[in-house]
Amino acid sequence: MNYNTINYHQDSGIATISLNRQDRFNSFNSEMRAELLAALHHAKDDKNCRAIVLTAEGKAFCAGQDLKDIEGEVDFADILKNGYNPLIQLMRELPKPIIGRINGVAAGAGCSVALACDFIIADSKASFVEAFVSIGLVLDSGSSYFLPRLVGSARAFELATMGNKLTAEQALNWGMINRCVSTENLDDEVQKVALFYANAPTKAIGMMKKMLNDSMHSSLSDVLEYETKFQEIAGHTHDFNEGVTAFIEKRKPRFKGN
Repeated sequence: MNYNTINYHQDSGIATISLNRQDRFNSFNSEMRAELLAALHHAKDDKNCRAIVLTAEGKAFCAGQDLKDIEGEVDFADILKNGYNPLIQLMRELPKPIIGRINGVAAGAGCSVALACDFIIADSKASFVEAFVSIGLVLDSGSSYFLPRLVGSARAFELATMGNKLTAEQALNWGMINRCVSTENLDDEVQKVALFYANAPTKAIGMMKKMLNDSMHSSLSDVLEYETKFQEIAGHTHDFNEGVTAFIEKRKPRFKGN
């Protein structure tokens, strides 16, 4: 597939999607939103893809919405309903792990997209900014969902209403991301995590992702029912049989993702 605003590369079961509008600090325009959505759909449907790395070219991860792309009369409802909302929804529903490689500033919608990833690894020089308030807007693209769940209501309110820049180290300490590593170690750490998931029982991980998402708004009874349902499915997969066989034979399992 040919893209103008992103790069797509696949190797060893890992699809790497890189935002590539470096002259605009990888800020979103309508074309990049559409291409990222299409690339994620492609990775979702590709049976050879077991894990996804979402990152960016250049010095910034994503500066949010490109304001030059929405000059004049702006239909915010249309931009969100037909642009950002389907993108965030797909990221959370996609039954494969998405690893965010945050190589620079993630601001506004760029911060939302980063937080929508399942496993977030940031360069120690990266930062996170809920920049909406600085132009008189409210959180969107899922940030009002992710923030309080990750950092608590008090810190979420501060980040949202003051627009403070959070360093990668602070984000790690606040439970917002999984790893904070030096620039020289960023690629190695991302590759290590991506390879782990590319060789893991993908079907089971996809179901666990859904279970954890749904547990945010489910009762204990609902969760127990879900666990029963999905364990029944997992117990009839190739990977379950392989895992048990490998355990008995005292070797590393060779999962196929199904």
